[in-house]
Amino acid sequence: MGVLRTKSVEQSIADTDEPEFRLKKSLTALDLTVFGIGVVIGAGIFTLTGRAAHEVAGPAIVISFVVAAIACTLAALCYAEFASTVPVSGSAYTFSYSSLGELFAWIIGWDLILEMFLGASVVAQGWSAYLGTLFEQLGMPIPPEIGYGGTVDLMAILLVLVLGGLMTFGIKESLRVNMVLVAVKLFIVLFVIVAGLLFVNPANWSPFVPAPAPREAATGLSQPLLQFLSGIEPTAFGVGGIFAGAALVFFAYIGFDVVATTAEETRRPQRDLPIGIIASLVICTLLYCAVALVVTGMVPYQDLDPAAALANAFAFHGATWMATLISAGAVAGLTTVVLTLLIGATRIIFAMSRDALLPIRLAKVHPRFRTPWVISILVTIVVAVVAGFTPIGLLEEMVNIGTLSAFVLVSIGVIVLRRKRPDLHRTFRVPLNPWLPALSAAICVYLMLNLTVETWLRFVVWLVIGFVIYFAYSHRHSKIGQPGYQEFALPHVVSHEREGGHRDDDGDLRADRP
Repeated sequence: MGVLRTKSVEQSIADTDEPEFRLKKSLTALDLTVFGIGVVIGAGIFTLTGRAAHEVAGPAIVISFVVAAIACTLAALCYAEFASTVPVSGSAYTFSYSSLGELFAWIIGWDLILEMFLGASVVAQGWSAYLGTLFEQLGMPIPPEIGYGGTVDLMAILLVLVLGGLMTFGIKESLRVNMVLVAVKLFIVLFVIVAGLLFVNPANWSPFVPAPAPREAATGLSQPLLQFLSGIEPTAFGVGGIFAGAALVFFAYIGFDVVATTAEETRRPQRDLPIGIIASLVICTLLYCAVALVVTGMVPYQDLDPAAALANAFAFHGATWMATLISAGAVAGLTTVVLTLLIGATRIIFAMSRDALLPIRLAKVHPRFRTPWVISILVTIVVAVVAGFTPIGLLEEMVNIGTLSAFVLVSIGVIVLRRKRPDLHRTFRVPLNPWLPALSAAICVYLMLNLTVETWLRFVVWLVIGFVIYFAYSHRHSKIGQPGYQEFALPHVVSHEREGGHRDDDGDLRADRP
């Protein structure tokens, strides 16, 4: 019973039926798809498109989005197989516990906490910045002391507190609000595409792939780890620029993995989780490519504003009211991202607490709302404090390295679990196993190497803190490491629907026969 002890899939699923830890099953494939779109389409589509086109790829940024989508799809396929096989809260943490062992599960859970806490805080501050811009355009500026970059970012704090209260009240209620805001966000994105066509000049797409050019190289701790290790100088534009752009815009897709954290609250997880994960990724890819094509057609890529490409593309043509509308869409869009990341963070900590790797008292579920209310309150307070009082701009890349490390372990875990448990019923299977999962892991490692040396050093410090907590507390308190602990297999939990089970009004499995 060492650090690589695993928790069986059957036991993970059986734990979801314990009354004190039981979550309400109410989500459908549509809810999950909207959930995924809500977190993926965020600041990236409003800012990253222009930055990548202006600095490294030109109009060929459209191809960069496709390349990045292919890389993300490989990871998404691995998530879909795991989520349909182990429909339990915790996402990559739970998957790793079943395949790679407890230490790897702890590492990935610790990384995901970093990703979602910092991600929610960073996006809340971004939301505050867009809100300030919108109010200024409407003639009602927010006092600088309590706005973005002020002494205290009160706007960011209020956003987190409101969304935290909504999340604590109920997952279904949270996603109803999320659905409305995603509808607003999609309307703005489609508006950009349709209205932008009126200003497109096809000459701006020529040359579609600009000639290669040297790119200003970063130095010291701010340079990518790959450049630090190999001495390879980065290039812009040309074919190399397309792949450099793909590495940059890859992070616009990050977030689809959060869908897997709601597995335990999904009515038919084996069917709906793969649909939600893959459908949200496909829809976002189509929208990203369309926006990139329109924006680079509206303004020559050399003149795009890296900071706010969409709004400024319309301002470039004198359509300032459209720029205001886009700012309003960004406010709605970023609201959904913060909500989704808050929910994801609570579900990760809930899964780790239920396994006693964190204090098990945290995993208490509210008797009425059936949500992990203690964790929800703690997450809300921490994110609100970080977003309101901490200048965390330099820590944004930490979100990316935490996510990519999760992608790597999930991809490897698919291969391992296929070999260890070929008997498990899988409603979705990654094709060409083990080659596609291995390719997914390799691509994610490559993207991690493109992050800065400074980011890697911070990541190592975070891991060291995680190891100290694991060996000082988690390893000794882990539920599966306690004396006399015995797993019990419940085959009907895995294959129940095939054996004649049915679901009650809450979507829970009930036996048709003993």
